Amino acid sequence: MTKSLPAKRYWIIGASEGLGRALAEALDARGAALVLSARSGDKLEALAGQLRDAKAVTVDVTDPASVARAAEEAGDFDGFIYCAGAYDPMKATAWDGDAARLMVNTNITGGLNALGEVVPRFVEKNTGHIMLIGSLSGFRGLPGAVGYGLSKAALMHTAENLRIDLSKTDILVQRANPGFIKTRLTEKNDFKMPQLMEPETAAEHVLYAIDKRRFSYSFPKPFSLIFTVGQHLPLSWFQGFFKGLV
Repeated sequence: MTKSLPAKRYWIIGASEGLGRALAEALDARGAALVLSARSGDKLEALAGQLRDAKAVTVDVTDPASVARAAEEAGDFDGFIYCAGAYDPMKATAWDGDAARLMVNTNITGGLNALGEVVPRFVEKNTGHIMLIGSLSGFRGLPGAVGYGLSKAALMHTAENLRIDLSKTDILVQRANPGFIKTRLTEKNDFKMPQLMEPETAAEHVLYAIDKRRFSYSFPKPFSLIFTVGQHLPLSWFQGFFKGLV
């Protein structure tokens, strides 16, 4: 028997493509009502038209005013998924300040902008479900991940802050930490990506974590074990796994 979702109406930011779109489709199949947000209005409207009960609301997460407007337009919701992401592979030897700032502004500052609208609303009602999409790259320093790794690490750390601060409320806080997902973002990589997943497969993992009510869930295995176990190894040992990418 399928477990009930912890929320009835989800606001998904980053829903226009990739994992966010796949999550929207999976949650729709589970009976959830949805508010779909991203910058691309046309893609959102097209997706909303294919789903049972979905509303499209455009947003620029880097603009606090845009996020506040979108939150108001979204109306009532009791679930929130932050899946927006910017990514460019970047090594410290080929620094790109604009790319680094975009990743930080989207992946963490944008997340904080959204959480600033979501958390007070959930706290006032003493109910809600928050899912933040992190990354295996957020666990420890990796080659070519300047900007992306630190921004995902910060978002994952934010989930830990929320978990402890909201532990005496009825608000469920979770984070999911995927490996490589086949999207327009990972198409930028010029190296072999172990256990590359389709977005639909990644969405199944996230729904599994939601059903299990796990705070933190990393996938896919066995690839994710390098990162979860690697947290406890000397840094030189962990980074030794990736010397071929330097």
